[in-house]
Amino acid sequence: MAKNVAQTASLASLDQKLAMAKRYSHEGVVAGAKAAVMASIATAIPTLASVRMLPWAKAHLNHTAQALIISTAAGAAYFIVADKTVLASARRNSFNRLTTSNIEA
Repeated sequence: MAKNVAQTASLASLDQKLAMAKRYSHEGVVAGAKAAVMASIATAIPTLASVRMLPWAKAHLNHTAQALIISTAAGAAYFIVADKTVLASARRNSFNRLTTSNIEA
């Protein structure tokens, strides 16, 4: 009987951890997407302006190169911000567990 109760408690704890992991990953995706949009805008404006105004850029940066510049910045921003958001959420959760376990002890 005690083994069954322990298994139920551990399954409940596992479900709770899984739900928290899903929530943290969703927060990371949303924050990363926002950062990618901002990076795309911040990169597209000077890239497109330089292609129109600078002779070197007009001669050497075709549409593929322009898209590559913009998408690289957007991709980098997405992964950096999403990773930092997930890690910050996990860190915040681990500190909450430490403080609650110290209060109970």
